[in-house]
Parts: sequence; structure tokens; C-alpha cells
Amino acid sequence: MTTGTSGGVWTYALELSRALGRRGVAVTLATMGAPLTPARWAEALEVPGLSIEQSSWRLEGPEATWEDMEAAGEWLLELEERLAPDVVHLNGYRHGALPWRRPPLVVAHDCPLSWWEAVKGERAVEEDVRYRWEVTRGLRAAGHVVAPTVFMREALERHYGPLGPASVIPHARRHEDFPPARVREPFILATGRLWDEARNLEVLETVAPRLNWPVLVAGELLHPDGGEVRARYVRPLGRLPRRELAGYMGRASLYVMPARYEPFGPAALEAALAGCALVLGDIPSLREVWEDAAVFVPPDDTDMLTRALRRLVSDPVLCSRMSTLARTRALEFSPDRMASAYLGIYAHQDRVSGGASSAQPQLARAT
Repeated sequence: MTTGTSGGVWTYALELSRALGRRGVAVTLATMGAPLTPARWAEALEVPGLSIEQSSWRLEGPEATWEDMEAAGEWLLELEERLAPDVVHLNGYRHGALPWRRPPLVVAHDCPLSWWEAVKGERAVEEDVRYRWEVTRGLRAAGHVVAPTVFMREALERHYGPLGPASVIPHARRHEDFPPARVREPFILATGRLWDEARNLEVLETVAPRLNWPVLVAGELLHPDGGEVRARYVRPLGRLPRRELAGYMGRASLYVMPARYEPFGPAALEAALAGCALVLGDIPSLREVWEDAAVFVPPDDTDMLTRALRRLVSDPVLCSRMSTLARTRALEFSPDRMASAYLGIYAHQDRVSGGASSAQPQLARAT
């Protein structure tokens, strides 16, 4: 299973690997990007049956060099030759078109073209024609494509053409990692980088002075272009360790994410498991995931966002009800259910490709 070493894909890969491990499936994570930090190694060591193969090739994306992509592909094929996995599970597009022994599973986590449409509000114009073509090739060569939401699957079809066999499998998180506190505290929590146009947290600088509760934002403060981002009205917490962030989520009464673009929203899932009431951007993917278990507001309507937060702040009964609805909904996205869905696809792919394995218990190793 391919993965980066930070962010949502790393978290997803660990969560799925842990759930698969409980079913007797050994997973090898083939990492690309920055080397694993001691904290990441500690997370990986908690997962039974997990092996790590590291590389330093740059992650896939419009800005990645094709030399790195080619070299990473050769490395992945060498791993397949050496490990002889039952399943190749790619968390990226471009390497789907490699000459694998069996067609791989390709999982969609993001799409730069749909990001552009949602964030910039205009039709995406692909500057790098080769990138679009390589993504298209990878998707069409896949034995199966998985997306976390119907929104994401449809975005792939719109930008890259018809898909072959495809499924929607939502992401999941262990509820044990996000215990709600016994007493909720009077503050609002957001997570992410303040300059992230998709997460759209900059609107909280306008909203925060109008509220009776403080707005705390947990996330990276160092801007990639240099310098530290400073906020005037929200309270930056900086980048927090996993357990410390879970503690903030467990104490916060409200979690706000006025996103313009979000393929699934793992952070909202974590906050809901921790017992937060949710106020989210009114976009198709978040509507799909949360249905009536969240309050939705147009991402750039600061007046409506202010009113929604004020109402929940001033009405403890409503806030408690929305908290219960969010946590009940969040518990449906269990790692066990996610693993069952993937095992069904793994087994089906194996039968279709003529492999020896024909039942879930025989799937010995996913790489």
C-alpha cells in the first residue's frame, strides 16, 4: 500500500492497516516523500503486522518531477517482485498504469481540478497536460477505483472520463482515539492551516470578534513561502501532537470547518467522535457524509456563519442535540466496516485476475 508520510493519507493508511491486521492481513506500507519522523515511527509500531519500506521520491502531484515519478514506479515494481503481494493498493493515480502482475486498486484522495473549481470558482484549466493524461491512464488501468464519497467519484469521472469498476468507501477513525470529555468547555475549535484556501479558515478572523466564545485554531503556522502566519482574532494553537489535539476536540463544544473543498473531511469525523457539534461548509461532499447531523453554511457567507455559531453558543440544548447527532453519525464510519469493504474488493479482484486466493482469509499480504 503506497502512502505519504504525513497528512490525511498517512492517517488513512495506518487506520486501514490496523483494521486489516485484525483480520490477519499483513500490510507493507511503501512510503514516499519526507522520511518518517520519530512520531510517525511510533504510530506505525502500534499497528500489528505492519511493515515499512521507505523511499525519498517526491509525492505525486502537478508539481512533482516526472523523473521522481518514473524512479518511484521502478522501485514499486521491485517491491512487488520481492514481496509478491496478493494485492497492490495505490493511494495515488499515476502508478496505476505500471505493468503490475495484477491490476491494482487505486484510491482517490484528492483531485487538483475539482479543487480549482471549488476554491477559485471557475472552470479548471489544466496547465500540465501530461499530468492530466497520466492520471487518466492510471485510473483506466486500475482493476478497481475507490473514492471516499460519491462527490469524489463523480469528480473523477467529470475530469478524467469514464471509470471502470468503482466503489465508494468512506474513511474511518477509531472512536477510542477521540474520547469526549465529561464536561464540554465554552470554546469553538477549528483545525488546519489559516492560509489554506480550501479549508477557508481565514473567514474565522471575521467571525471570531462577533462571538462570545473564543475560536481556537490548531494547525501549522509556518507558511510554505516563509514566515509565520499571525492571527488577530482567532487563537492559534500551532501544530499539536495527535493526543493533544484529540484532547482539545474532546473538550470543545463546537467544531467549525467552513470548507470550500473537501473530498471527505476526516478532521470533522474526528471532532464528531470526540463529541463536538459540527458547523460545516455547505458543499456536496460534507452534505453527503453528515446529512442532518451538522449545521451547514455557505463557505463565504460570514453573516450566516456568525448566526449559526451564535445560535449554538446561546442554546445549550440545541448544541447538545447536534453533538449527539454528529457522534451517532460518526460512529457509523468504523474502521471494521471500512476494512470489510476493502476486503470484499480485494477478494473480488483476486478472483477476476485468476489468482489463487478466493476468500478473505487467504489474502495474506497487501502492499
